[in-house]
Amino acid sequence: MIYTVTFNPSIDYVVHVDDFQIGIVNRTTYEEVLEGGKGINVSVVLNNLGISNIALGFIAGFTGKQIEESLAKRGCQTDFITMSKGISRINVKMKGLGETEINAQGPDIREQEIALLFEKMNLLTEGDILVLAGSIPSCLPSSIYEQIMEYLRDRKIKIVVDATKDLLLNVLKYHPFLIKPNNHELGEMFQVELESRKEIITYARKLLDMGARNVLVSRASKGAILVSEEGVIFESPAPKGKVVNSVGAGDSMVAGFITGYITTQDYGQAFKMGLATGSASAFSSRLAAKEEVYKLLENLE
Repeated sequence: MIYTVTFNPSIDYVVHVDDFQIGIVNRTTYEEVLEGGKGINVSVVLNNLGISNIALGFIAGFTGKQIEESLAKRGCQTDFITMSKGISRINVKMKGLGETEINAQGPDIREQEIALLFEKMNLLTEGDILVLAGSIPSCLPSSIYEQIMEYLRDRKIKIVVDATKDLLLNVLKYHPFLIKPNNHELGEMFQVELESRKEIITYARKLLDMGARNVLVSRASKGAILVSEEGVIFESPAPKGKVVNSVGAGDSMVAGFITGYITTQDYGQAFKMGLATGSASAFSSRLAAKEEVYKLLENLE
């Protein structure tokens, strides 16, 4: 089974305002409400691709209930921890001449609720995959990813980590199965600017030396590079298409890679599936649909 963890799920209120101006009443031309959070995005895309998974995390209040019900309507399995206080956050995503985001803080997660999450970790058994994705709320210790990976250390579970900077660097000693920085995040970890494929490969290999098993580096329109534990490098430009919405593309790439790997046990196919899935989300107003992914995958083949 595949499990994802989202510490701070959200409702994303997406509005389109053609010509936003400060200090006056602005009217939307389009609006929608979506459930959000990096782990949740991975779960939704896995489900779209026909891969069973369970979304874990923390929800609270009427907004938390909405997140849970919305995912259920999509056919996603969830096993959230419902907190007694606060509400799950509402983020505002405004689009028009540019993109503006207002992200809320979310509810405080208490020690007893963290303990419940570790109880749910006991569900995982050998061969399962766990996805830890996104930033850590300020109410949690910055070492929470490390604590989870230490807790699961001897279970022979494949752990995927999609995080940035120290949050990612600090878990490499636990040998995550896959990490997925973009080229800018990879550079930030080593305080350098990376432009060429040679530079990206060099620093991705450094992450392997530090403990990662596979490093998948997304490069937006330039595609992606995978440096695998087998010593093989896979790279490809992105499929051609019009970028509609880049939000969730990285999460979709993770879901696609996992799908490709568990169905073929081949890193090359997993890489292609990841690139096709990330691109399918970028070319759509919603997260990647199965038919869109396989159409792009044919072009990559």
